Amino acid sequence: MRRIAPLGLRTRLIAAFLLVAAISAGTTAALTYQQARNAILKQTQDTAVSTLRDQVEQQEIRLPLEQQELQRIVIELGKRGKPHPWIIFGEYGGIRVSTNPGTPTSTVITDSLRDRVRNNQYAAFQRVEDQRGSPWLTIGVPALFEHNGYIESTGVVFYASVPLSTEKQTVEAMVEAAQQGAVPGLAIAVVPALLAARSVLRPVRDMRRAAQKLGRGRLDTRIEVRGADELAGLARTFNETARALEQSVRELQEAEVRARRFASDVSHELRTPLAGMLAVTEVLDEDAARLDADTAKALRLVSAETGKLAVLVEDLMEISRFDARAAELNLDDVDIAEAVRKTLERRHWDDARVVTDLPHGVRARLDPRRFDVVLANLVGNALRHGGAPVHVTVSTAAGADGERLLIDVADSGPGIAPEVLPHIFDRFFKADAARTRSAGSGLGLAITLENVRLHGGTLRAGNRPAGGALFTLDMPLEAHV
Repeated sequence: MRRIAPLGLRTRLIAAFLLVAAISAGTTAALTYQQARNAILKQTQDTAVSTLRDQVEQQEIRLPLEQQELQRIVIELGKRGKPHPWIIFGEYGGIRVSTNPGTPTSTVITDSLRDRVRNNQYAAFQRVEDQRGSPWLTIGVPALFEHNGYIESTGVVFYASVPLSTEKQTVEAMVEAAQQGAVPGLAIAVVPALLAARSVLRPVRDMRRAAQKLGRGRLDTRIEVRGADELAGLARTFNETARALEQSVRELQEAEVRARRFASDVSHELRTPLAGMLAVTEVLDEDAARLDADTAKALRLVSAETGKLAVLVEDLMEISRFDARAAELNLDDVDIAEAVRKTLERRHWDDARVVTDLPHGVRARLDPRRFDVVLANLVGNALRHGGAPVHVTVSTAAGADGERLLIDVADSGPGIAPEVLPHIFDRFFKADAARTRSAGSGLGLAITLENVRLHGGTLRAGNRPAGGALFTLDMPLEAHV
């Protein structure tokens, strides 16, 4: 099922603005229409009822009433219709007359209106529609007389049927005008909607651009504060946060520079005395056999620890070069199979400890010295912390940017614990806290990763399904300086 992209903030603001405008316009039009319609109809019905009641009260009715006399009164009343010409009907007992002799009764005069007029003896009215749907106002007024101080009914009732076609046309014209005015009104409302959306979105866009600049490392980015509303407060908060972040990052960078300089300076200062110490320990090692057992043991311990210190200093200097961006590649065309074999031979790792799968004809342009360091660190780490035999497999694969070199180094040990995997390439990290006195400095894999990155490659650590750790080196066959 295709997912519908969400609407942008501008579109939602304009839609909300137009929706509010449409609801406001519709509500106003509906209320205006209702009030105007009621006013028009009320004025018409009040005028008609008042006029008919006054006209009936002016008539002198003598009982018993003959049909001719009732017809005369009806015709007289029919001449005085207000506000529109009306049709008058008169009823007295069984006598039925109207201003139109051919239709003495009316279909728009309902039985409920007759009952209200006769039973309650007061004027009543109704708005009804005929069979064709035309609106009518029907009015019933009883003829009364005063007898001994009491108002009594004569039994004569006059009805008026007033057509409301004019009022209907007026109301329909109002509805049509409202409909015709709604579309231009909404079209005009788009202009303030765009202006309002622009005023709201401008600081949002400024903040987005500023956040993007911060993400790219431009910590001096600030937003211009306009006004004193909520968006201006947000901009001020953003500027304060960016200022604090810039200050914190500057302090961290200065501390990092001092730490790198310290490590580099210490490493350089230690090289000279270490070189002398190594030379002395080598001479003493040659004479250790002629010394007593305790002295020889102490001498060998000093020699071993001095060697570890020398390795640590060299690793620290290498890390310092990477941190200072001073590490460089000295590229050469290398036969990968031959380079792997030479690395293993230099460390005296025989076929019983390291099993290789080296295809012929795989050549790569890389830094031989750094490649030797990478492979030696991976295999040495597998032998120390995993277990023999270690399998080294070389292959190639097609990548998006050309042919790539793949090297898998797998050991036969228990594998890497899940909690260790995220930190396996961290500096000075050791999986077992009890190994703080081990031969490794905790920098080998970190240096390996930096060398791989320098070649434009990646290094991944994981576990094989059958058991054992697996390191996968992925780098281009043609490295670039």
